[in-house]
Amino acid sequence: MTELYDVAAIGNAIVDVIAPASEDFLTSEGLSKGAMMLIDEARGVDLYSRMAPGVETSGGSAGNTVAGVASFGGRAAYLGKVAKDQLGDVFAHDMRAQGVRFDVAPLGAGPATARCLINVTPDGQRTMCTYLGASTELTADDVDPAIIEAAKIVYLEGYLFDPFEARRAFAKAAGLARANGRQIAITLSDAFVVERHRGALMEFIETQVDIVFANEAEVCALFETPDFDAAVNALASRTAIAAVTRSEQGSVIAAGEARHEIWAAAVDKLVDTTGAGDQYAAGFLYGLANDRSLPVCGQLGSLAAAEVISHYGPRPQASLKALAASRGL
Repeated sequence: MTELYDVAAIGNAIVDVIAPASEDFLTSEGLSKGAMMLIDEARGVDLYSRMAPGVETSGGSAGNTVAGVASFGGRAAYLGKVAKDQLGDVFAHDMRAQGVRFDVAPLGAGPATARCLINVTPDGQRTMCTYLGASTELTADDVDPAIIEAAKIVYLEGYLFDPFEARRAFAKAAGLARANGRQIAITLSDAFVVERHRGALMEFIETQVDIVFANEAEVCALFETPDFDAAVNALASRTAIAAVTRSEQGSVIAAGEARHEIWAAAVDKLVDTTGAGDQYAAGFLYGLANDRSLPVCGQLGSLAAAEVISHYGPRPQASLKALAASRGL
């Protein structure tokens, strides 16, 4: 089959609400700085009512990544579930406007479209409270074989390891990808995901996955060790490519015995770290799908991450294709 997409992603379709917050606000609301916690709809309404004015933008980890792939000039498709409501319409419009194929049928009845309330402290750190809503209603029936079979890389969002039906969707996508010689990538998403699903994640990585994205906390949580190098080595022994980010320390790419340390691209001002890991994955996957070397893939990832942390919101505001060209990448 002719390849139509560089990346096809499956993830939680979420609308982000991003607002500045003080340390005192986090304390008064009982929020753990830098963490992501799941909330119900009532808590979401209550917290939203006390947040500072902010911006609303389509988000979700894998959705942010494919938006980044499109900004690089890549071809991308997205599979995620929204409700047939106002935020669902906003999400679908945003994805298509960014050049990403998104045509999963919306949920006609049931939970509302998911939203993530993100409070950003002056140091740029984001604290997230997420109501998953309709995003957890994704099923294997929503996985279009034609899209999976036509993608060079199938990218899976670790957050979707929670709902049973979504995990079945993962299994279907992985089976289709494997049968058609496609690469499978996964992001571990958050240390809490790793803690909840360590055994299942490890089995999935060892049997199905070619590329794993993680940050330092996640990879150490996966192997239950504070030793970063040991954790990276352990991950590299279980998958073809491990790409592990370390914030301002850049990233490490491990493939077999090879190790590549990638610089963190400089930014004039850190505004909001929301989406940094998502955009790193976007640059890396775009590069990999277009046969770039692993160090260049890492540099493209760092470039995309630097762009997104320089402003509010989890998706690029400048053309990543133009930025890459200006750096000779």
